[in-house]
Amino acid sequence: MDILKPYYIFLIPMFVGGVVQIIKFIVYSMKHGWNIQYAMTHGHMPSAHTGFIMSLVTSVGYYDGINSGAFTVAVALAIIVIDDAARLRMYMGDQGRYLNMLIRQLNINEDQFPRLHERMGHRISEVIVGGILGVIFTLILVRLLG
Repeated sequence: MDILKPYYIFLIPMFVGGVVQIIKFIVYSMKHGWNIQYAMTHGHMPSAHTGFIMSLVTSVGYYDGINSGAFTVAVALAIIVIDDAARLRMYMGDQGRYLNMLIRQLNINEDQFPRLHERMGHRISEVIVGGILGVIFTLILVRLLG
């Protein structure tokens, strides 16, 4: 394991992001039935993007220190990713809902203009839970790996 130690700063967030994605698949499948296509669903509880990025921030802060330039870059990236997960993709979903409504009202052929996704982003609660899981799982792995 010592050969991988220099790479823990990135390997841990990759692992944590995968674990949070698996948790999302299980939670979504429990609500909507089991289907392997749900493994890559958009939105829903918890946010895997936020889990990954908060794991990266925690990992960089632990291994490089919170006074490092890398930590500053990780925090800036986290702000962008979390904003995208919570706000920007929700606007895309709103646009999809409006376009779907127009297609229905104008009686346009849905084969030519297929229905758009209306839920693409995360609710704030999904982002918060994803972030908490990212930090907690990272701290556990840092502790276990020494």
